[in-house]
Amino acid sequence: MTTLSCSASDLVPLLGGVTNATAAAAYICGQFSSVSTRFSDTTYAIDSTYLLFSAYLVFAMQLGFAMLCAGSVRAKNTMNIMLTNVLDAAAGGIFYYLFGFAFAFGGPSNGFIGKHFFGLRDIPEPGFDYSYFLYQWAFAIAAAGITSGSIAERTQFVAYLIYSAFLTGLVYPVVSHWFWSSDGWASPTRTHNLLFDSGVIDFAGSGVVHLVGGIAGLLGALIEGPRIGRFDHSGRSVALRGHSASLVVLGTFLLWFGWYGFNPGSFLQIAKSYGDGSTYYGQWSAIGRTAVTTTLAGSTAALTTLFGKRLLVGHWNVTDVCNGLLGGFAAITSGCSVVEPWAAIVCGFVASGVLIGCNKLAEKFKYDDPLEAAQLHGGCGTWGIIFTALFAKKKYVNEVYPGRPGRPYGLFMGGGGKLLAAHIIQIIVIVGWVGVTMGLLFWLLHKFHLLRISAEDETAGMDLTRHGGFAYVYHDDENGDLSQKNVFMMRKVEPTSVTPPNDNQNLPI
Repeated sequence: MTTLSCSASDLVPLLGGVTNATAAAAYICGQFSSVSTRFSDTTYAIDSTYLLFSAYLVFAMQLGFAMLCAGSVRAKNTMNIMLTNVLDAAAGGIFYYLFGFAFAFGGPSNGFIGKHFFGLRDIPEPGFDYSYFLYQWAFAIAAAGITSGSIAERTQFVAYLIYSAFLTGLVYPVVSHWFWSSDGWASPTRTHNLLFDSGVIDFAGSGVVHLVGGIAGLLGALIEGPRIGRFDHSGRSVALRGHSASLVVLGTFLLWFGWYGFNPGSFLQIAKSYGDGSTYYGQWSAIGRTAVTTTLAGSTAALTTLFGKRLLVGHWNVTDVCNGLLGGFAAITSGCSVVEPWAAIVCGFVASGVLIGCNKLAEKFKYDDPLEAAQLHGGCGTWGIIFTALFAKKKYVNEVYPGRPGRPYGLFMGGGGKLLAAHIIQIIVIVGWVGVTMGLLFWLLHKFHLLRISAEDETAGMDLTRHGGFAYVYHDDENGDLSQKNVFMMRKVEPTSVTPPNDNQNLPI
């Protein structure tokens, strides 16, 4: 931050023959310094307030994830999925505080992992304040929330606790250190030895957040296998529809709202001029542009998915549109700050095709993901990384990542292929790191029978067998508890029956 300065020795000659010129100069400079200090304090306060507000928006995405997940599973597992979303935030808060933030941003350190600020020791300091920790924690638990959707409806509760702590405490922080810390080996803010003279431009985390969460969810779902009844004896896909489209839409809008903290908030500060002599254009303008590109990518992906699925399946499906919208957001997250608004439309259009294609592949290979999380965040996140390397604009790259003239930018914008090479490396190392760490963890949980619930529990539903009752209470007995007998009587079946109804029924099963 540029500071104002005043020197009494320089001011004395300008006062001429004024009596006590030296004292007058000292007084004037003292007042000037007070104003400068107050101006500096105000700027820090504005930037900190902006970052905190952005952190609150990103944290609100947890509510969006909870509603989206709840609506996308069957009613008999609603309480389970809601509880896992709460614990993603709670467990992530503790482990990111103890280890994760230090591993991610604890510099000075090596290019692989941070080594300072464990338990927020020595915070605040000139580079970091508490608001920065809160913002980064909200990102970490977002990655954990992505993973929980992929393994919903058949995972033991203890497995959620273990993987959430491991992901937020080690796996995700190491990746964020690589690409977001100034010490990271592939960071674009590194002062020397930049990867392909560029580093990776993953501004808000198509790779760091979405691809990490998507790959972790993919591995967990593959090791667990599909839900009972997801594929019939001949291998054909059977739809196990979520019980509430209303919750899906509510969750989608909450995520949309939170994305304005996720992407524009990643600038970290708003009161910054670009020094081009303009009084109306600065980082505040770039933040506005980033919000626009985010909006256009998501909107385009939603509309493209709407008409694409209409042609493929013959009807309009609101859940598909919601997933398409989120796929567009996941894709634009990497390059939102360095591309033109028209390029964001291209991003959203292709993201929709990527999502539809990934879902077709998942069905072909009998992969079961209740929320399409791996396809949406992993597939569209990967496209977002490539998209940024193709469409990043030179002017915006130099504004967002200043101090290095001649930095490579988008291939299609005339910037050569170095940025694309760096981004391909990013995809490879994220898949490799998450594959080894999370794959090993899920395999060990499976080996020790800590991953998947029993077939009986899965058929009856985890709300009843693991959480003491259904999320939706239709009838209370005299003690105020859910009467299982009356629930079955309402559905006109025998109390001893636990056979699931068809997919169009919305009562708890």
